[in-house]
Amino acid sequence: MKLFLRILANCVAILLATKYLPGFTFSGTPADLFIAGVVIGLINALVKPIVTLIAFPIVFLTLGLFNVIINIGLLLLADRFLTQLSIQGFWTAFWAVILFSLTNAIISHIGTSIGNKK
Repeated sequence: MKLFLRILANCVAILLATKYLPGFTFSGTPADLFIAGVVIGLINALVKPIVTLIAFPIVFLTLGLFNVIINIGLLLLADRFLTQLSIQGFWTAFWAVILFSLTNAIISHIGTSIGNKK
């Protein structure tokens, strides 16, 4: 269930970023959107821990702010893998990361609220 919520949150974040961020475009079918959500989820699950571990001294010295740079890099990496996704520039990726983080936090909170009511 948690994995499905992550994929759903990534899909919603892609749609929101496409709608509200100039320079962030997604041109694909709903199946492509699901695949994009899975790819972003896999990058965050597999690559992010390794990069965060390697960059730990910088993350520590910046009190965690370097995590934003790591997330931007990972989103731009997803842009390289997904032909339907296009991110134009650093600042578009920056705001997209903020939007992805907020969307994931809200959907995770809703998911855990629903799960705790059982």
